[in-house]
Amino acid sequence: MSLPFPIPPFALECKLFAKDAFGASFTHPFVLALAEGTLDPKVFRFYQIQDAKYLEAFSDACAILSTKVIDPDDKLWLIDAARMALVVESQLHLGYGKTLGYDASTIAQTEPTPNNLAYQNHMITTAMKGTILEGFCAIAPCPWLYVELGQHLVQKKGTIPKDHPYASWLTMYSDPGFNDYMANLLSRLQKYADLTDLDAKNRAKLTFRQSCDYEWMFWEQAWTSQVWPHR
Repeated sequence: MSLPFPIPPFALECKLFAKDAFGASFTHPFVLALAEGTLDPKVFRFYQIQDAKYLEAFSDACAILSTKVIDPDDKLWLIDAARMALVVESQLHLGYGKTLGYDASTIAQTEPTPNNLAYQNHMITTAMKGTILEGFCAIAPCPWLYVELGQHLVQKKGTIPKDHPYASWLTMYSDPGFNDYMANLLSRLQKYADLTDLDAKNRAKLTFRQSCDYEWMFWEQAWTSQVWPHR
């Protein structure tokens, strides 16, 4: 699929390296049911609450990375990304909460699933202990995959019916406004790749692929309503 934002060389390397993991999300039954509008609202509710928990960690990872970069423009972009994860996306979560019966206190009181917590720890630990490039590779698959998924599903379906139960989700992630976000993110991925050697790039690509795997696992934890053992 051609994309309306540039993909620099190292970002393309990452995507090709993780192509099986990246592509697996497009055929996950959760995603297919979401696109068709047949997804059980209870499953979507489970997903939305867990996603809100995840985005808190995504915001933390961006904030941690902002303390490691020196370029003021990069700092500001990461701070804005941390804010966007909490403010902009929360509008979608709480909007659905009005119809699905949850609110901010529900989200705060919900325990992350094992898959969700593992993904959160992967991002935050990488942001804290890894290189700057690894940190960007840990956070990049989430927005990149969602933008591609949103635009792919809308292209596949054509016009989104007004009565589609997940129209807001499809509309949000197919919004052209995300193209600038992705262009900025991937340009920074390239910038820090250019400052590292081959071994560092290879480690970063592993981090990118792991995040792609976690993205698939995130759909799976919602689809199966994953719980902790002995709960």
